[in-house]
Amino acid sequence: MPKVVSRAAVSSSTDAKPTASSIAALKTYYCICGEYLLVIDINLFALPRRKTDEAIIVRSQDTSAAKARIFKLNATMGQPILIQREGGHERQWRYHCPRCTLPIGYQVSPPPDKGPFLYLMKGSLTQHQGEVPVDAFAGENGT
Repeated sequence: MPKVVSRAAVSSSTDAKPTASSIAALKTYYCICGEYLLVIDINLFALPRRKTDEAIIVRSQDTSAAKARIFKLNATMGQPILIQREGGHERQWRYHCPRCTLPIGYQVSPPPDKGPFLYLMKGSLTQHQGEVPVDAFAGENGT
């Protein structure tokens, strides 16, 4: 005899007013290889960019001035690297795609602490699985 998981009935109405949870749709982003990487509560292109490398800034901790974004990142943490910046150096703990190991973002605070910001590299994520982002090769010369 088959096992009954639930006897609940699902009903909906097209006349019902939208709820807060139905309005706040989550956005899903993928790596160039097609691997799911990020679910977030806002369109990434609406977020501010970092002036040094045009990385997308995702706030990951609440402050008195602003609330953290709600997101889930599916990436592996790599070894820290040192980047030369104007006026000094910056240590980055990079996140990589778990399938193809492409670097997709970084934080500047050492793990296991979650830094105040997550930076997503320009051109590393796409909204459509299997599609190359428009800005993936921005700045590359044609040779």
